[in-house]
Amino acid sequence: MKKVGVIPNINKDKDLEVTKSVVKWLLEQESEPYLNEIVASKIGYEEYSGKPTDIYSKCDFIIALGGDGTILNVARLCAPFGTPIFAVNLGHLGFLTDVDINEVFIALEKIYRGEYAVEKRMMLEANVVKNDMEVINFRALNDIVITRGAFSRMARINTYVNDNYVDTYLADGVIIATPTGSTAYSLSAGGPIVYPTVEVIIITPICPHTLYSRSIIVSSEDVIRLEISEENQDLMITTDGQQGYKLDYRDVIYIKKSNEYTNLIKVKNTNFFDLLRDKLTER
Repeated sequence: MKKVGVIPNINKDKDLEVTKSVVKWLLEQESEPYLNEIVASKIGYEEYSGKPTDIYSKCDFIIALGGDGTILNVARLCAPFGTPIFAVNLGHLGFLTDVDINEVFIALEKIYRGEYAVEKRMMLEANVVKNDMEVINFRALNDIVITRGAFSRMARINTYVNDNYVDTYLADGVIIATPTGSTAYSLSAGGPIVYPTVEVIIITPICPHTLYSRSIIVSSEDVIRLEISEENQDLMITTDGQQGYKLDYRDVIYIKKSNEYTNLIKVKNTNFFDLLRDKLTER
């Protein structure tokens, strides 16, 4: 019997009809669905509610119903357990979702027949060190960003790669992105597009105050060190645009490739370059 987690974005599936139909289909296949308590209660399947840790650790795969934001959140929760994610798009065309809602049951049938591939996506790990003590740890599928507040002055961030000094970025901030995240915030800040399964790390300053400050691509084996080098800076570190932590003067942030991966289930032979053209020409 397959155990399958179903994680909807309740803002996109507002009446949870899509979620309910997916759960019903799973039960017809004699599978065991796993739902969080709130969703299970709302759709009348309380007997299949489970703790979040159980959903991500015990299931054979997760069905994520939403958009790229939903997938980013689910990815961080699945990563410690290596649980594959089947991403279903309920919004606009996304880079991470594999199929639209109209295709979900055809795609699920393929998964149950074993007609799918699992694509591994590199993730990042960030450690914030304050007074020589690690205070918080983050993981991200897209990017880790240090950015200034709305009314603060330019950030001044000392940047090193493997203890080699790169630059002191005088900018609105700096983005450290994976190839998956190269089509997100980093791209908007002038960074390059990188094929999603290539393993590199992208460093992109945000609105730099010097003309020579441009994106740099380094190896996935490199360790990036960022230092908050000036007092009275209103700076935040954010991961995938969803988690945040306030930074202080002399805080040090170490960023490297995570040992964990996001595993995306693919049932379609979608060409990345076709997707790229479709996404970047949206109106």
